Amino acid sequence: MEEKSLHSAARRGVTVSRAFKPPGLGFPRGCRLIRRSEYDAVYREGRRRTGLEFTVFLRPNGLAFSRFGWSLKKALGTAVKRSRIRRRLREIVRLHRQEIAPGWDIVIHPRSSAASSDFSSLTLDLLKLLPRLGAGEAAKK
Repeated sequence: MEEKSLHSAARRGVTVSRAFKPPGLGFPRGCRLIRRSEYDAVYREGRRRTGLEFTVFLRPNGLAFSRFGWSLKKALGTAVKRSRIRRRLREIVRLHRQEIAPGWDIVIHPRSSAASSDFSSLTLDLLKLLPRLGAGEAAKK
């Protein structure tokens, strides 16, 4: 019955959302680094932190929120493998965005091992490299 009503709504041009997204857990466009100039500024003026699975570039942005971007080289593998890494990164950032200190531009470079590592170890490794709430002032020094 529900499937039939969705089809009839689609024929009338009505947009129907099937997924429920809890407030505050999305990943809005404003929290992403989009332009090449934004990435270049992070590389040029920022600092680098390295972990087992990631290299993270950080730069204070002076905003009330942090913005995120990632760069995946073709050397990481096929498009399927790179997309899997990208989805995992996006999910880690989306779930833990409230724990990350605001006011940073962050670019994440994963290593090839990130595709095969388990999600929990990826999460722990990435969160160690990111500025956290409560430690925000110490990370800016």
